[in-house]
Amino acid sequence: MTAVGIKELKSKLSTYIKRVHQGEIIVVTDHGKEVALLSPISNERQAIKSLLEAGKASWAGGKPAGIKGIPIEGPPLAETVLEERR
Repeated sequence: MTAVGIKELKSKLSTYIKRVHQGEIIVVTDHGKEVALLSPISNERQAIKSLLEAGKASWAGGKPAGIKGIPIEGPPLAETVLEERR
């Protein structure tokens, strides 16, 4: 993993983007403090993009609403989680 300051990143952005494209993760620093990561697009994001482009999925933005109309049996999930923590 490489660290780079904002000033250098701005002056050599194309070089760093090529490195990220090849799989490297770049840590961006501001006055020596880590503030961001530049990383390749994840496999999950690529898979979702492929589904959207193929018309097999749709997304209008925002948070998913969840599934409606399917009865769920058993105690609520919150109760189960609290019980497991005890």
